[in-house]
Amino acid sequence: MKKMNPRPWYMPCSLRAKLLLWLVSLHLIAAGVTGWASYMSYGRMVHTFMDDQMQLLANSYAANDSTPALLPLADQSVFKWGSFIVQIWSPDGRLLASSWPKLAVPLQAEPGLRNVRTGAGSDEDWRVYTAEAGPRANQPRVQIAQSGSFMRHEVAHRALFAALPIALLLPVSLAVLWLVVWLSSYSLHAVAREVAAQDERSLSELSLTRVPDEIAPLVSSFNSLLARLRDAFAAQRRFVQDAAHELRTPVAAIGLQLENLRAHVPPGDAAERFAQLEAGVTRAQHLIEQLLRLSRQESAAPAASAEPVDVAALLRESLGQLMVVADRRHIDVGFDGTVTPVVSAPAAELRSVFDNLIDNALRHAPEGGVVDVRLHEVQGQPVVDVVDNGPGIPPEFMTRVFDRFFRVPGTSAGGSGLGLAIARTAALRHGLRIALSNRSEQEEGGTGLIARVYLPA
Repeated sequence: MKKMNPRPWYMPCSLRAKLLLWLVSLHLIAAGVTGWASYMSYGRMVHTFMDDQMQLLANSYAANDSTPALLPLADQSVFKWGSFIVQIWSPDGRLLASSWPKLAVPLQAEPGLRNVRTGAGSDEDWRVYTAEAGPRANQPRVQIAQSGSFMRHEVAHRALFAALPIALLLPVSLAVLWLVVWLSSYSLHAVAREVAAQDERSLSELSLTRVPDEIAPLVSSFNSLLARLRDAFAAQRRFVQDAAHELRTPVAAIGLQLENLRAHVPPGDAAERFAQLEAGVTRAQHLIEQLLRLSRQESAAPAASAEPVDVAALLRESLGQLMVVADRRHIDVGFDGTVTPVVSAPAAELRSVFDNLIDNALRHAPEGGVVDVRLHEVQGQPVVDVVDNGPGIPPEFMTRVFDRFFRVPGTSAGGSGLGLAIARTAALRHGLRIALSNRSEQEEGGTGLIARVYLPA
């Protein structure tokens, strides 16, 4: 069998992960595009404003016929504050004055704006505006320069401040997005919990109140499936009940006929065959009663006629009813109760749990054997142990003995294979738990089975 390759991170299987992946990616792309648009917009605006300022400054100096005195600029003013560097040139190309003599940009041949690089460093590119030559022959030329690195920093800072609200809102937006997706998926988890709580006895429709509109058709279809399953289970239970009821009367009549016929059967081989026939009819009667009991349990409401039940008194009553079976097989039955727990449940269903466990022990204990019923506490929780000295259950069949109609191969005790299934069904309905173990596993000594019922604390 080939091993399934894990999905790549960009192809998640979860609907919530897909929504988060695509929506988060969309938000990040939108934030990146917004930042780039802000940078380009502010870049154009800052460059246009600075270029206009350089032109105005150049034109104001170009109107002078004489060389004006220029205030010297510090390096910090040039690179940090972006001060304009003013150069005054003679008509023949000699530098007459400069507000920052370190600038190595010559007079440009053509008037207008251009970018000039004086070296490979980041601080050696300049934005330069060269004013047009004046109308008089001896009129000086004016050239204005500004640091290109200052312009880049200025544009970046302005774009950053413009995008800062978006950057601050992005985590909030992503958090709200995650919350919305989580709440939407939580409603689906609530529907999943409702589905998980369903069983064959309570196939109720799922509520559409908290279901998103996109998922509502799926839940409606599932409700239709549940309705069909509910009808199918009900039809199955009705069939079992009807069949058991219809079989009860003729099988009982056959039992009466056999009882009347017993006195007329001659001893020998005919008597042995008659005993086998009688045992088969008895087993059929027991199976019919078990089927009726199982179908009633599956169709009854879980909380029907719940009442406080004294477990010790109930166990004594069960043992009294089953003493006929114990006497017939000469089995020594004992009861030891050290606690007196009270369980809130229908008495008939609790009787069903203990009757089936005790009956199972009586059937599998050897002729003249021992069955003990103990009511005590284990780690502070009340339990009922039904212990026999029979062959026990092989470990490989321990998980299957609760299946309906399953009987451990090789067992000679008569039975229908429904007793443990009925006991577990009734126990689970009322918060009880049944655990089976062989006596040797519990260091009890000897062979046999321990059927332990954990009662609600």
